[in-house]
Amino acid sequence: MFEKLVIFDYSGTLSPDAVRFAEDDNLSEELDRSGLAGLGITAPEIFWREIVNPDWEEGSTTSIGYREIMSKRIKEVFSPAVSDEEIRLCASRFVDSYLGHSLVDSRWRPILQKLNRESSVITVIATDHYAEATGYIVKFLKEMGAETVSLGDIPGAIVSPEFVVANSADTGVHKVDPGFWEMVRTVLKLGAIQSILIIDDFGFNEEAGDSYADHQKVDNRKRKTIDLLKSVFNVPVCAIPFVLTGKDEKTCGDLISQTSLKIEQWLK
Repeated sequence: MFEKLVIFDYSGTLSPDAVRFAEDDNLSEELDRSGLAGLGITAPEIFWREIVNPDWEEGSTTSIGYREIMSKRIKEVFSPAVSDEEIRLCASRFVDSYLGHSLVDSRWRPILQKLNRESSVITVIATDHYAEATGYIVKFLKEMGAETVSLGDIPGAIVSPEFVVANSADTGVHKVDPGFWEMVRTVLKLGAIQSILIIDDFGFNEEAGDSYADHQKVDNRKRKTIDLLKSVFNVPVCAIPFVLTGKDEKTCGDLISQTSLKIEQWLK
């Protein structure tokens, strides 16, 4: 029976590369490479304003998927003189590249493997994301040596595995909604949990063009998330903000090492 719950955010925390993908220079290249630029999405600001932000709520809380919602928006907003098949192909190239580049940083491997060995700990990767991300995250974590399943795929015969991916697209609500955590608690049978640790960037590391990263919302998201965890699980909650102060590899590596040490200290 699990006594401790460790929660990781994904984009910007376990996967800093997911944020780097969305930086203007790289995003511009990806729009060109995928063919989306030729359909009218010629600049990052257009991508955020016309594609991501308007349908983020639907895209991140339903099974529709990033490819489909992007294709739909392109047809509605830009009406390019190409076939639906060509639109879907360009959207698929972009989404596959984005998710394929959103790897778990290899420097998390030691602490993830340690958590995997802790029989009293269950680790949940909680993310507000599109439906396609679930399979990618499960795959990446398995490559790290952590046996992982998605929250929706847990067989009834299994009490709960050590690593679970809880994606808002699968739960139907975002992480700031009590229903998200109620589902995690119920499905994983976490009534005996005694303490919680959450490692999250709370939006700090997200690309500035994304409305999800509005800095005025960050503190509010952090407070609401912690309050929700306390109210749903009725146990102490410790939060480790994963806030990158620079984009270079050394800064990121140092922060991962420091954060990993704090997690080890919390486990003692």
